[in-house]
Amino acid sequence: ASPAAILLPQVSEAQLQQTADRLRTAQRPLLIIGSQAMVDASHAQELQSALLQLGIPTFLSGMARGLLGKEPLHIRHHRSKALREADLVLLAGVPNDFRLNYGRSIPSKTPVIGINRNKHDLTANRKPTLGIQADAGLFLRTLPSHLAEADRNRWQNWHKLLLGRDGARDSEIVEQAEATTEFVNPIQLCRQIDQQLDEVSILVGDGGDFVGTASYVLRPRSPLAWLDPGAFGTLGVGGGFALAAKLHKPDAEVWLLYGDGAAGYSLAEFDSFARHNLPVIAIIGNDASWSQIARE
Repeated sequence: ASPAAILLPQVSEAQLQQTADRLRTAQRPLLIIGSQAMVDASHAQELQSALLQLGIPTFLSGMARGLLGKEPLHIRHHRSKALREADLVLLAGVPNDFRLNYGRSIPSKTPVIGINRNKHDLTANRKPTLGIQADAGLFLRTLPSHLAEADRNRWQNWHKLLLGRDGARDSEIVEQAEATTEFVNPIQLCRQIDQQLDEVSILVGDGGDFVGTASYVLRPRSPLAWLDPGAFGTLGVGGGFALAAKLHKPDAEVWLLYGDGAAGYSLAEFDSFARHNLPVIAIIGNDASWSQIARE
């Protein structure tokens, strides 16, 4: 028998119009995109184009990392502060779980538009001002046609403010990278890796502290170019993810970033890489301890 068809809640014209109307009056909108928006991976490039048309300052999480490449629309630092200052927040495929302090990271008076396939996740921990049960990726791909370019001009100062903070934080990271340490400075190492990354590359993170450092230093070059264990930290995915990535995109440069604990789960896959002639670059951040997110 054929697999059952997946029936998605459809995006309504009224929901799109309501969202566009709120954006037209917003001065400081913020968009947060999560893994669920990437479920339909074949439309990743189309989604990227739609986001650039929208022009809303955007934070990316989970599988959405890399969605905007090096585009300045992607804001990377000080998300909590930005959420406190925003006058409209769009959560696209993002649940109000521990990563958003169960909804408390967004002030109670700030309007929230939630777009989620899952009815429970749409309202869990915090009921959105406007809840839209739909595929977040499809919704975002459709939204630009409901906004004129002139509607986005009012967000430029807000975007510049957030970019300024990003630049200041990047300067702090450079300063931390230049600090003398007893062994290899992991921040400096990650900065050097970032400078060496090919434009056609895939990053696989499998670890705690070292991968946590890499996540705010390395910049995935394109959509679907970052893979990691996910929000629940299910270590051990690295070897399998790297194997699949290299088989799927043999011309891509695949980097496997291991923590020293996570490496023990799949280091034996290098036998598979060698036997099948699949070159994968691996770096093990060995601090000889189980130091989950030891730094800030």
